[in-house]
Parts: sequence; C-alpha cells; structure tokens
Amino acid sequence: MSTWSKRLLALLVTASLGQAAHAAEPEVTLKIHHQLPAHSVTQADLLEPWAKKITEASDGRIQFQFYPSMQLGGTPPQLVDQVRDGVADIVWALPGYNSGRFPLISAFEQPFMSTSAEATSQAMWDFIQKHGQKEFENMHLLATHVTDGALVHTTEAPIKTMSDFRGKKIRAANRTSTKLISLLGGTPVAMPVPQIPEALSKGVVDGAIVPWDVVPALKLHELVNYHTEMAPGQPELMYTAVIIAMNPDVYAKLPADLKKVIDDNSGLALSRQAGRLFDTQVVETGHELARQEGNEVYVLPVEEQQKWMKAAKLVENPRRRRLRHRPGHRQPAGPGR
Repeated sequence: MSTWSKRLLALLVTASLGQAAHAAEPEVTLKIHHQLPAHSVTQADLLEPWAKKITEASDGRIQFQFYPSMQLGGTPPQLVDQVRDGVADIVWALPGYNSGRFPLISAFEQPFMSTSAEATSQAMWDFIQKHGQKEFENMHLLATHVTDGALVHTTEAPIKTMSDFRGKKIRAANRTSTKLISLLGGTPVAMPVPQIPEALSKGVVDGAIVPWDVVPALKLHELVNYHTEMAPGQPELMYTAVIIAMNPDVYAKLPADLKKVIDDNSGLALSRQAGRLFDTQVVETGHELARQEGNEVYVLPVEEQQKWMKAAKLVENPRRRRLRHRPGHRQPAGPGR
C-alpha cells in the first residue's frame, strides 16, 4: 500500500471514529422531576422503562436524568408550575394538589367511578385531548393516568363500617377526598404523600386514604396494621389523577424526528400502560408487603360498600354529571383488580 493510500485510510478511520463518538453523545438530556423516591413503582417500573425505550429508539440522542423526591426543590403541588416554567423538562405530577386549578381532570377523582385504572386512564386521556387543552395550556402532555384505587390504611383499628370513621383523623389528598372523609364520618387532614409517614408515626393522623402504589415507597405497611379494600367487582373508593407533562418550549425545539420518537412512545399507549401497571403489579406488591408484615387486609362486604356509595353521592360535582352524560361518552369500565 502506498504512503498516499495509508494516509487516506487513516483519515477515513479518524473521521469514522469521530462520527461514532459524536453519535454516542446525547443531543438532549431531559430532567424528570417527581415527588416519590427513586425505588418507587412510579420511577422504577414506569418512568425508567419509558425513558430507556425512548433513548434506544433515538439511538442515544435523547437521554434522561431523574430527580426523585423533589430534588430540584419546591413542593409536590408546585410540579405543575415547574414544568411550565422550565425548572424541570418533564414532571410526573398530581394536579389535584392544586385545588380548583384543574377542574376537568378532577372529575376522574370522584368516588366510586370505575373498577379499572387501565380503562379510566384511557378515558381520561381521550377526554382531556378533546376538552382539556385550555386547562393544560403551557405544558405538553405526554400521558394521563390514575393510580390504583385508593383504600383506607389505619394504625390502631380497622375500618369495617362507616361508624368506624368516627373520631378518626384521616389523611386526605385533595378537596374531593376531604369531602368524602367528612361524609363517611372521619376528620380529614390534608397533606401531600411525602408527609404521611411522619404524620402517622407522630399520631397526627390515625390513617390515610392512599392507593397501594405509595405503600412500598413510604414503607407504609410498617407504619399501619390494617388496610380496608372495596368489595370485589365493585367500584374503587376513588382514584388519583396523574399527568406526565413536558415543558412545551423544550419539546418545540426538538428536531422533528426526535419529537416523533417521543410521540410514538407517549399518549394513549403510555396512559394505558400506566393504568395496567397500577391495576396489576402495584396491587399485587401491596398485598404481598402487607402479608409479610402480618397486617390485616379487610375487604368490605357489598352491602357495607353500598352504604359508603350512598353517602358519597353528596361529593359528586356537576362536571362529573356532564362527563357521564355527554353524548357518546362511556363510563370507564373494566375488570376488577
């Protein structure tokens, strides 16, 4: 091989290596912020697999950096503003923490609406896409979903009837659960999820209405002794509505092909996937942790749940009635968990 050929080959190899190194560097690194620990189901089983899928589909051009447990600062209710203001690129957030600001999505948090998180999550995505654009302006929605159905976790005594709520201070998540606890006979104490362990350990509350999904993250099964679930095949006590949202300016600046990668892995499909995860794996894990701890999981008889549902009718707001009776709308339905 001539000297000229060797030099040309060396240049080609160098250029090739340079291109490979350049391709391996991320074109954008997106900051994901949320309120739960890194080992929570939300990050470990939902957000991380989703992020990995997008990274692979983009050939490494999109990377993600996680900031769990509010590591970027602020409080859980502020997440919806952080994604709008650019503090975070993507958030997993509960709009219900901001009382009155997201009335449409709060319709899906009304008591005893459905038996399936998967079906409800899909219905919520479709509804918000058609009617909630103003409610979520200045953010780019990637998915909407609900957690598994909430249940009642208590420390000293199980909740088996409505009368058992009397004299009990119960953690509430939002305005809807505050009303519900009052109607059932308890005293609601509103607070974000991260404050629950300390409130239980100090006796600030006697129990909490939360889904199974926060139990492992907060080690709630070690702080309570009783868990009260709804009757099999009956509607869940209530769901918690969640959004996965992206800063619109960050999304707008992406090249068209990277936008497509994100779009192809988000939306209705991601909403459905999240709902299914909470319907199945989350509930099974919660049951197993309660069993290992020797806790009692009490399941309401249908007759008793009917009494709760009758009381809860006073919670219902006009938006839920409009949603339910909208022409062509089907009530979220599906198999019980």
